[in-house]
Amino acid sequence: MKVSDFDFALPESAIALHPVSPRDSARLLAVSKFFFDFTFRDLVGLLNKGDVLVFNDSRVIPARLFGKKGDAEIEILLHKPCPHPAPLPQGEGEEKMNPLLREMVAQAGEASLWRAFIRPGKKIKPGDVITITDGFTAIAHEKYDTGEVLLSFIVIPAKAGIQPALNPQDAFRAMLQKVGHMPLPPYIKRADDASDAAEYQTIYARHDGSVAAPTAGLHFTEPMMDALKAKGISLEYVTLHVGAGTFQPVKVEDTADHIMHSEWASIDDATAQRINAARAAGGKIVAVGTTALRILETVAANDGTLSAFAGDTDIFITPGYQFKIVDRLVTNFHLPKSTLFMLVCAFAGTHRMKAAYEHAKTSGYRFYSYGDACLLDRQG
Repeated sequence: MKVSDFDFALPESAIALHPVSPRDSARLLAVSKFFFDFTFRDLVGLLNKGDVLVFNDSRVIPARLFGKKGDAEIEILLHKPCPHPAPLPQGEGEEKMNPLLREMVAQAGEASLWRAFIRPGKKIKPGDVITITDGFTAIAHEKYDTGEVLLSFIVIPAKAGIQPALNPQDAFRAMLQKVGHMPLPPYIKRADDASDAAEYQTIYARHDGSVAAPTAGLHFTEPMMDALKAKGISLEYVTLHVGAGTFQPVKVEDTADHIMHSEWASIDDATAQRINAARAAGGKIVAVGTTALRILETVAANDGTLSAFAGDTDIFITPGYQFKIVDRLVTNFHLPKSTLFMLVCAFAGTHRMKAAYEHAKTSGYRFYSYGDACLLDRQG
């Protein structure tokens, strides 16, 4: 399929720069054979007793860092952690940097190794040092075809002003909390502020690891969760750490040539068995967000049953995919020509989704991460 088949025009004024308050006052477009306009809290009435809502409980970390290489300003967006400890830099600059790295690691105890996106990436070569703040430094390793750079992050607590007793990984996390910024998507053209630390996070987030929010879940409130449970709707949780690749543009002309980014995901056995039992009893499986859908469809057997799983998924869902378990999908409005818009077209039908988006545009819906939501029925 051509990537251009998934294009549509969107005025910049339709992009939400801030969320609505309260969260569940966002709008909800129900998409089946017809379109119906609701408020998000109406979702409770659109689901039935015995249905299962599956949430992604990954927590967004302050993954955007700003530093300097000499006089050049550098922006780092963390993508994915790698095994520890970090190796020494290889290639250009190795002879100069190895003694410095050895000295830093000797003081810090260990380096944290991450794949990250860097701007401007052309200014970075293996062995380069990026100073983020006193006592917090990144060392560049290899560069990948994906545009990522492998970075070692070294924290020297005495210089960084954090507790000296912290182990290296806790020291790294402490520095993220101290100097990191919430990784707002690039189409939100403003700096993050203090409110984003809470607003760009679901109320049920538990496991640190995402560098982008599972945004369909941003609309849920505690009263809504209570109302769902009171109606007999099960709430289940899986984990998928959303990667920065979710914002990377599809640069090929044919979807068959696109290499999907991988993300770490998990589902425990007890959760899998509860979802299996609810499905066997006739309940609908409702994924809250494309990330929850992606792990469910990754794990599900051909008969739709789940089992425990922990590992990477790079599932790429386009029209023609045969869904195995998810019956309905709660999701926000997505970017044109994105892998997420391709996924919702596969789920509900390309013609239907394009018509739904046109309805949303003319009806004043707010788009993207801080925008409104859809409830999609899977096409038959």
